[in-house]
Amino acid sequence: MVKEAIEAVGISHRINFFPNQLSGGEQQRAAIARALVNNPSVIFADEPTGNLDSKSGKVIMTLLQELNNKGHTIVLVTHEKYTSEHAKRIIRLHDGKIISDEDVRQRRYAKDEKELIK
Repeated sequence: MVKEAIEAVGISHRINFFPNQLSGGEQQRAAIARALVNNPSVIFADEPTGNLDSKSGKVIMTLLQELNNKGHTIVLVTHEKYTSEHAKRIIRLHDGKIISDEDVRQRRYAKDEKELIK
């Protein structure tokens, strides 16, 4: 299971390295792999792509989407617009209060409908 998690986050080439021998982004991916080993039903991800380059960020977001599609609940905190675009639901907070709660799937469906009409 450990090897599968490490492969899933794209750092199998660093499997025999100590944490202090990994870059910040690799350490972040190792932390995600560590969380996945237990096969949790709920995953809390605080800025999971914050220290990653765009390619690694895409790998992580694809992985989180796949886990969500398999039934895992993903609660993700981000300030990045790109990362939030992967969500099915976006809850925006301001000073600790909910200012909006949007089902993104409805918006995407409406957008697809408009494109079909064209």
